[in-house]
Amino acid sequence: MWGRVLGWSLGRQGWRCEPWWWCGRVLGRWAQRRPGLPVAAVTAVVAGGAERRSPRREVDVAVLVERARGGEPRAVARLISLVEDASPALREVAAALAPHAGRARVIGLTGSPGVGKSTTTSAFVRALRERDLRVGVLAVDPSSPFSGGALLGDRVRMQDHATDRDVFIRSMASRGHLGGLAWATPQAVRVLDAAGCDVVLVETVGVGQAEVEVASMADTTLVLLAPGMGDGIQAAKAGILEVADVFVVNKADREGAEQTVRDLRYMLSLGGRHSAAGAWRPPILRTVASRAEGIDEVLAAVDEHAEWLTRTGELDRRRRARACAEIEAIALAALRDRIGDVHGSAALDAQAARVVAGETDPYTAADDLVATVTT
Repeated sequence: MWGRVLGWSLGRQGWRCEPWWWCGRVLGRWAQRRPGLPVAAVTAVVAGGAERRSPRREVDVAVLVERARGGEPRAVARLISLVEDASPALREVAAALAPHAGRARVIGLTGSPGVGKSTTTSAFVRALRERDLRVGVLAVDPSSPFSGGALLGDRVRMQDHATDRDVFIRSMASRGHLGGLAWATPQAVRVLDAAGCDVVLVETVGVGQAEVEVASMADTTLVLLAPGMGDGIQAAKAGILEVADVFVVNKADREGAEQTVRDLRYMLSLGGRHSAAGAWRPPILRTVASRAEGIDEVLAAVDEHAEWLTRTGELDRRRRARACAEIEAIALAALRDRIGDVHGSAALDAQAARVVAGETDPYTAADDLVATVTT
């Protein structure tokens, strides 16, 4: 009862009362022993505590970056939160991180739901730690289109590494962003890179045939498949299978694994970007990630691909393309914000009136409106 009373009373005062419901229960039991204590007094105690905690402290970006570079997990987490929340300090964070980024290898893991991405990622972390490498993991989970919430459950499968200070695992909600990643993933990768991670693993949401954004984000892209996920026609379809640098047939102890391997070999024989002279031809490897079988072979293939990237200059080309895509996305987001301000404006109404009156056409009106936004 006290929780409800306090929640109602704090709600009347403009407080978000959900976190304080439990506080109300605790204080309620204490207040029951003091029958003469008015509700207003207990409410004042809770509201006073909320008032003292409500102002967010100013962010000292330089100090946060220095602490993150020293390997402090809380500083790394705080920087990623600033990125995810599109904080006003975001540009300052990006500028502070830029001189320290660009050293980590970025490996993307993608595939359909249920192929074992999280289990494979966990096994990968273990193998990389055996090499004494610092590892960062960004695991993206889908946000509900109805509630907007996300069950950040990928890290539940990675609890073996929870106490390792050289492993940083962060779950991120996609927040409606398409392509298999979150909007903030590129900057979050930069945070982990600047924090001294030797390898950053980016695990996508469970994807379909067209979510290929991870290929533009990663130096090496692993596409995971499992037996029974489709026939040869599915393997021949354009989309996610074309972005693979390494194919991993996980759960290879199940029936149908050999057929999946044959389907992939058939797909590669059809040609495409991997068939050009000197191009990288993706290996097809079998794993049972739950028992760490085949992980060393996958890691060896990733190393071989990294050596090929460096030798051919493809690594620099990919990272330049990644930077171009990131800059373009930021510029387009800024333009969308400006265009959003145009909606319902007098300039838009004026152009619409001219189109209705036959004085101009919609394309010319749109050009004039864009000119007012960009100048």
